[in-house]
Parts: sequence; structure tokens; C-alpha cells
Amino acid sequence: MNLLRSLLLTGALAGVAAAAPRIVPIPALPLPSGQATLPELQPLPTPAQPAPPLLPLTNPPATPPVAPTLYRPADPLFARQWNLEAIRAPGAWALLGRGHGAPVTVAVLDTGFVPSPELTGRVVNGYDFVSDPARAGDGGGRDPDAGGVGQFAYHAEVVANLIAAAHDGRGMAGINPQARVVQVRVAGVDGLIDPQDLADALRWAAGLPVPGVPANPSPARVLNLSLFADFIPLTGCDARVQAALDAVAARGALVVAGAANDGADARGYTPAGCRGVLTVTSVTVAGQRPAYANWGASVALAAPGGEPGHGVVASSLSGPGGERDPDGTSFAAPQVAGVASLLFGLKPGLTPAQVQGVLARTATPFPGGRCDPLDPRKTCGAGLLDAEAAVRSSLTTARSH
Repeated sequence: MNLLRSLLLTGALAGVAAAAPRIVPIPALPLPSGQATLPELQPLPTPAQPAPPLLPLTNPPATPPVAPTLYRPADPLFARQWNLEAIRAPGAWALLGRGHGAPVTVAVLDTGFVPSPELTGRVVNGYDFVSDPARAGDGGGRDPDAGGVGQFAYHAEVVANLIAAAHDGRGMAGINPQARVVQVRVAGVDGLIDPQDLADALRWAAGLPVPGVPANPSPARVLNLSLFADFIPLTGCDARVQAALDAVAARGALVVAGAANDGADARGYTPAGCRGVLTVTSVTVAGQRPAYANWGASVALAAPGGEPGHGVVASSLSGPGGERDPDGTSFAAPQVAGVASLLFGLKPGLTPAQVQGVLARTATPFPGGRCDPLDPRKTCGAGLLDAEAAVRSSLTTARSH
């Protein structure tokens, strides 16, 4: 099995492709002399002036306007974050206003914790669920330090930044800058994910007990999985993972997963093909499915994931000048997770199924009615994520009760 297939990261994150030309790791930063584990983290440039408040938004009127005055973050990368315009995030922010909705915790089950400046004060180093010491790369198996190790370490950082990067006049703008993030490590240094490790991590992230692991003090309402499980055939959902997903749903947490980047039917993948998962595929700036993006009946929704040469701009400690422009379903899924967290913040009593229903019902139709103009079999769910329409629907429902 290709050692890089489990993570959905694609070629735009690195300048050199090795054996797998479509899926490559984010290269680690140079190690200082004598250091053999975590890559050195170089901070982003310090701004000359203090950062503005987290959400400098105006209070919403009693009735949401038909065309709200758009709030545009001062973060320098925002002007190039085409994905936020595509999903109408500025309209959603304008409807929300300052302090509208409670902060929501999102768990990122991925390559582990990196101290991103975009998430200062809102990110938790959760737990390392990689049970195989040889694959863990940190001197042991499972442990309380979820720190990212090796060439894949920054995948989780980019995913989390897309969800929750601060609106602070530096770097990028995240979809929900009030969200809290718990980083949970499930991928080894080889980029592979063991199904049992994933199943245990799912339970723990949602606040459910896992034998031999301390309780999670920060249980999440939304779980983002920009990955798929290895060591199993791609013929359907793994039973261990499905049981964990059922328990997480019963707990009231929503699982959002990337569809994967093999250009195949997503139904054979775990978790993309599992019951109760909001599976997300990728579209380009033109609203069409790129060749790499998985498709099919298990896909619920699409979000911008870009294509080679025109990816999704994001802050990253691993990138030149503190930024990257990756493409892939890895980076489509967290946009849906971010909008889902906004909806849970507005209405904490929503169930995962209700949130998925809102997102599907308010999605923007694909150009020409389908995401793949050449092959109608290759479907991409209800449409393109529409943050403004989803927030407007939730606000309208909330005010009618």
C-alpha cells in the first residue's frame, strides 16, 4: 500500500513529489543541531501594531437583511482566500455579528498538535492514539502528548487553521474564529492510520471513555477527519470504526470527513463510506469536481478544495513566508466543519442529523446542475457549501421559536 494514501494531502503542499505524484507530505522544517524529533518551528513575522479584537463585527439587526453588509477580516491572506467567497463566509459573519453564539469545540483527528499562532489560546494538545511505537516516531506508543512528528506534522495545523484561524490582522482568516480546537493524533510518521486507533480516538474526542486513556477534558461537538483508515480493504466501512461513529453520534457530536483523493467512489473508504458521517468532496474555483476528488452516493456535500496550481490558501508554520496553498478533500472538509461549528454555536440543541440537514438544504446547486459535467455517475452530494444560507436558516428558525 502506498505509504502516503491515508492522508488526503495533495501535491500543492510541497514542491517535490516522490513516489506518489498526487499525494505528498508537507516537508518538515530544518532540524537544529542535535535535535532528532520535532521539526523546528519558526514563528510567523510579528506585526508592528497590536492585533485588533477577535471578531470586530457589528450587532445584527432584529431581522436579518436580505443582503447584509459584508464583514471582511483585515488578515492579509484573506484577499486570496477565494474559498471563503465561494462559500459566502463574509455574509455568514455579517449575519452573526459580535458575540453571537457560543464557542464550540472542534476536534481535529489527524497528524497531531502544532502550536499555530493562528490558534493561540484556543488549541489543546489532546492525546496521541498511535499505538505502534515503531510508527509513532516519538519514542513510545500512546501517550498524552499529541505533538506532530515528522514529514506529515503540519497537515493537522493547516486543517485546524482553516476551521478556526483568528481574525487578528495577521495570516489568514478562519471560518469560525471563536472555535476551540483539540488536536488528536491518529497518524504515524508514515502517514498511515490504524482503524482501532481511529475508533478509540473518535470515542475520546467526543468525551466517551476509552480503556487505559484519561478522560478528555475538552470533548468536541464537531470532529474533523481529513483522512482514511489503512490496513483494511477499501470495500466498505470498518466495523470497529462504525461502532465508534454510532456512539459519537449518540453523544450528539457531528463527524465530518474528507472523501479522499483517489478519483474513486468514496463508499469503500473508512470513514467516508460510513453511516452517519458528513462526507465532503472537493470542487475547483469553477465549482466542478477535480479529477482527484472522490465522489458517489456517500458524499453529502462539496466545498472548495482547489486543484494543482490553484489550491486553498492557508497559514502554516511549514510554508515559505508562513503560508501554503494546498489542494485536496483534506481542505474541503474543514470548511464544512467550521460552518457546522457556527450552527452549533447558534443552536446548541441541534442534533448532528439536523446540522447535516441544514447544510444540505441550503447548499448552492452546482453549475449546470452537477459537479462533473462529463460523467453524471460521479456525484458530489447536495451542492456547494453555503455558509451564509446555512446561518440565515438557523437564525430564522431560532427566532421563530
